[in-house]
Amino acid sequence: MSSRAQDGTGVPEAGLRRTLTTPVLYFFILGDVLGAGAYVLVGQVAAKSGGAVWLPLVVALGLALLTASSYAELATKYPRAGGASHYTTLAYGPFAGFFTGFCMLAAGVVSAAGLARGFGGDYLSVFVSLPVSLVAVLFLGALALLNARGISESTRANVAATVVEVGGLVLVIGLGAWVVLRGEGDVGRLTQLGTAQHSPAYAVLSGSVLAFYSFVGFETSVNVAEETRDPRRSYPRALFGALATAGVIYALVGAAASSAVRTSALAQSSGPLLTVVEVADGVPTQLFSVIALIAVANGALLTGIMSSRLAYGMARDGLLPQFLTKVLPGRRTPWAAIAVTTLLSLLLATTGDVAALASTLVLLLLVVFFLVNTAVLRLRTDTVPHDHFRTPMVVALLGAASCVLLASQFEGQVWVRGSAVLAVGALLAGVAARGRKRR
Repeated sequence: MSSRAQDGTGVPEAGLRRTLTTPVLYFFILGDVLGAGAYVLVGQVAAKSGGAVWLPLVVALGLALLTASSYAELATKYPRAGGASHYTTLAYGPFAGFFTGFCMLAAGVVSAAGLARGFGGDYLSVFVSLPVSLVAVLFLGALALLNARGISESTRANVAATVVEVGGLVLVIGLGAWVVLRGEGDVGRLTQLGTAQHSPAYAVLSGSVLAFYSFVGFETSVNVAEETRDPRRSYPRALFGALATAGVIYALVGAAASSAVRTSALAQSSGPLLTVVEVADGVPTQLFSVIALIAVANGALLTGIMSSRLAYGMARDGLLPQFLTKVLPGRRTPWAAIAVTTLLSLLLATTGDVAALASTLVLLLLVVFFLVNTAVLRLRTDTVPHDHFRTPMVVALLGAASCVLLASQFEGQVWVRGSAVLAVGALLAGVAARGRKRR
């Protein structure tokens, strides 16, 4: 069912250059998961769940690990740049493959555009005031050049940025502990589950939907499996290690923030971690603005890498124009796919408000996750000439069920916007599938 390479990994020898090691891939995934959302999410979760912010984060980690296990099997079984699109093409055919790829591309392009606008917003205005559209153009252009220069250069930048991101979150954990130790915090809030409007059970579920967004990002790593050395061993270790690390950090950040700051103050703040810094005192708020800007830039860089590799992989599978398979001769990076996905992000960032679409990203990804979990079951009998990670079938089933559960918690207006995007994807998928049959 899948193409085989002479080296036994399922990757054509003339494909992308393999340069990623396990540690670099670990930082790639960790940097994507610990993205800009970490700096705004805690307050939103507190508004839904109450003071026990850490609990929805732990539940969301468990749900993310279910789907991550399916990704680990498919990424090591079929290590190709197309990722989820390639897997669903193998399992269900070109219609599902294009539809899945469209959902991923839509999420990635809008995410990059939103991050570009976020980079030019309040955090940057602490230092300089520039038009957001101008900042977005320069920002995305610089990231595209770094992406085109090479995966090694991009991931080295990601490692440095991830260290800064983690350092900022560790700083928040330390400051929260300091507030408690000096007698100004309240650890009792960590057991307060539920709000005046919501029961504890609802608080956990609704909070977990928001918290699940904080773990979104691990799925982008499958698009660089083709550029990973020995993906059979490296990918599962990096994936599960990064998610476990992110889960511990998120839970500690949630506990520190909730202990140091009143729940109502967290819920009302658009920068809850900055509120912790202000309450603790002693650390310049400008420092956190720098950290947040680095986090945003890192998230956009990784999203750009994912989108370009996904477009490249879909084109190689015949689901997008073959022009997108063009690579730079020396560096073997997909320059055409990088250019097109960057231009689409620029269009959204400079001519439209992407906030209305931002809330549909998780819904789009849940559709993708459901298809990936079921693709594992569908492809279980397919054999490949190399060893790969295998997830228990019950885990894949639970992963699919968790996607349905989380999707059921979205409000009607999110479904209206999401359905419109899904309908466009289905229409284009039908056209692409018919065109492929004719060839």
